[in-house]
Amino acid sequence: MLTRGALSQVLSDPSVAARLEAARVFEILTPGEPPLAAAGAEPVVTFSAVSALRQAVDGGQLPAGTRAVLYDPEVWPYTPVAEQRNPVRGAREAAAITRAHHLTLIVAPALDLATAQPRSGGPLWRQYLRLNLVGAIARVAGVVEVQAQSLERAPQTYRAFVRAAAAQARAANPHVTVLAGLSTNPPGAVVSSLQLAAAIRASSAAVAGYWLNVPGQGPRCPACNAPRPDIARQMLGQFAS
Repeated sequence: MLTRGALSQVLSDPSVAARLEAARVFEILTPGEPPLAAAGAEPVVTFSAVSALRQAVDGGQLPAGTRAVLYDPEVWPYTPVAEQRNPVRGAREAAAITRAHHLTLIVAPALDLATAQPRSGGPLWRQYLRLNLVGAIARVAGVVEVQAQSLERAPQTYRAFVRAAAAQARAANPHVTVLAGLSTNPPGAVVSSLQLAAAIRASSAAVAGYWLNVPGQGPRCPACNAPRPDIARQMLGQFAS
């Protein structure tokens, strides 16, 4: 999965474009954004609140050819507090809406949702696993994405978290597709394409693919470093045949 902006940036490299054309790619769109319609990407419209998802889906506001929508609950102003505290219920409500319209539901419950629950101590990723959020959500979703990108600088920790979360998801729903998150410019120390590739090699046996984030600085990622599409191209180039 890549956002429309990230997809347009990585396609400037012919070898990467060829690699993506041979893969299944989801193009993530914000509501009202037209698809790039490149590399055979499938449009996926993203929402951080069930109410916005309902309005767009029930109102027929998705781009033509859209077969999936993304519900992205996080601890931020774009997800209602009630959904932050009970993302499983939010996912169930989103599933009921998408099911009625024969759409695939992708859910990407953020790691920081663990901070909206009773605290139990230890690293945030272990708290998240103890809550079994991915497992509970996998029961109603066609695809779940594990937002593990904050751990990508430590491949062994990244692998441990992704493998455990993927196991929870598949224990709840053997048919669910599991993806994991990566970022070219997360908050904190700068990452390299080699680190992203190491995270992929450490976890690829546990997942079907990745959400490759190339975020820009702004309200949705105020602590992110400057966008680095070059790192995305370099990393994808390492896997190009």
